Amino acid sequence: MVVDPRRTKTAQNADEHIAIRPGTDAALLMAMINVVFEEGLVDLAHLDGHVSGIDEVAAATVPFAPGAVAAWTGVDPGTIRRMARELASAEAGCVYGRIGTHTVAFGTLAAWAADVLNVLTGNLDRPGGAMFASPIHERTTRSHRAFQPGRWRSRVRNLPEVFGELPAATMADEMLTDGEGQVRALLTVAGNPVLTTPDAARLDEALGGLDFMVSVDPYLNETTRHADVILPPPPALEKSHYDLAFQVLAVRNYAMYSPPVFPVPDAAMAEFDILVKLTGVAMGFGAAADPVMLFDAAIAQQVGAAVNDPQSPIHGRDPAQILAELAAWDGAEKGLDLTIRLGRGGDHFGANPDGWTLRKIAEHPHGVDLGPLEPRIPDILATPSGTIELAHEFILTDLPRLETAMGEPNGGMLLVGRRELRSNNSWLHNVEVLVKGKERCTLQIHPDDASRLGIGDGDTVAVRSRVGEVEIPAVVTDAIRPGVVSIPYGWGHDAPGSKLTVAARRPGVNTNILTDATPLDPLSGNAVLNGIPVEVSPAG
Repeated sequence: MVVDPRRTKTAQNADEHIAIRPGTDAALLMAMINVVFEEGLVDLAHLDGHVSGIDEVAAATVPFAPGAVAAWTGVDPGTIRRMARELASAEAGCVYGRIGTHTVAFGTLAAWAADVLNVLTGNLDRPGGAMFASPIHERTTRSHRAFQPGRWRSRVRNLPEVFGELPAATMADEMLTDGEGQVRALLTVAGNPVLTTPDAARLDEALGGLDFMVSVDPYLNETTRHADVILPPPPALEKSHYDLAFQVLAVRNYAMYSPPVFPVPDAAMAEFDILVKLTGVAMGFGAAADPVMLFDAAIAQQVGAAVNDPQSPIHGRDPAQILAELAAWDGAEKGLDLTIRLGRGGDHFGANPDGWTLRKIAEHPHGVDLGPLEPRIPDILATPSGTIELAHEFILTDLPRLETAMGEPNGGMLLVGRRELRSNNSWLHNVEVLVKGKERCTLQIHPDDASRLGIGDGDTVAVRSRVGEVEIPAVVTDAIRPGVVSIPYGWGHDAPGSKLTVAARRPGVNTNILTDATPLDPLSGNAVLNGIPVEVSPAG
């Protein structure tokens, strides 16, 4: 069952497609939770005893009964009740949301509500449900501490940090507003924020006025054209690869290391060395600093901390002996070997003889199959209480904002983004084989809206938001909900000074010209990139 304003390829393959109004996913999910409580469908199964805050969540769902959310979400109460019942009664089930669910005004609430549904229906941490992978490099100890955002705030808009980051939506503010702490320099690494952040035209202006900018990037693109220095990393076949991130998201446990196919030419620098050297420069060591020396010092510091940590698998060991075992590797591989060997599946430098090292993984060029996912609760829990804390205060205090929004006017056109397999990020638009064929940067609009507005298939239309306007070809299709239009993400390759030869032949338009940097999800700091109010009309 796919819930999406558009009939995506995933929706085409589903048993049922529910065309929800953009940005209202949190209300739909809250209504489903309400049904689970009201009809006595809660079944914690194996999670019983490991969950807290159930009563608080039950009370919080009262304003979000199916009848209360139906008009705002565009999903009728009967369908919402059926969805909840089918999920609760299924032998196995999983609620899963991604970018479209999260980059909206209530994205954090939607992500939380999806997890709550998985918990209450017994579908968290069991086969067939939502499970946790077990990467071998995962740390063996956990810090049991409360989640605490807002430890500091942004200078201009007083926005709270979340996980040590400030919202990208305020980056231009920090560059363009005079005063102490004004951002005057920037480092980008394989990023193109001129196309990918809200109110993109303003950020483009801000980058042009910086005192200094350096970009680690193979492209002279819409962002890096502002850089004073561009440091191009070698191509992918000249560097090694190990998935530190995606093993956490895998649906089966595995480990895989790919060494470089070709050596980095003498005249070039490995990407890792570029980043280490930039770090050294930022620390005041100067441009002549040796990246090997800098990184070896960092590794020695990490080893020293590990042997002094009572919870570390190498606590009390001789640091010199640990460093000697790492000496066979250079650069990034040295750090990777340390990470793997200290991880839950590592050899712990001999203390766990059957554990993994980078060398052992490298002996399996096609990767190592480590078996299916297995239940991990309660061992994986890192909350202060040691339970799954459903009713966090930051979540509950944001629910009235959702309830208020449900009472606001429901009219007007809403803009959502979209990604396609061959053009899901801006750099793919410069790859010849991926951009051949039909025009991809188009506005999708429902036939009812097209007829009402006097728009024909292939017509150029103007799309206006509070902060910008673009003109774009229209595609009339019933694959999108009435009242909703869609423009793909990452286009707009017509900026002077960029040199994306292939992409420039079909530049498209930058949808983030229309994205307002003002509204944010206050819990995550995410910009509202979907569900943007717009006006649509024939061009001219």
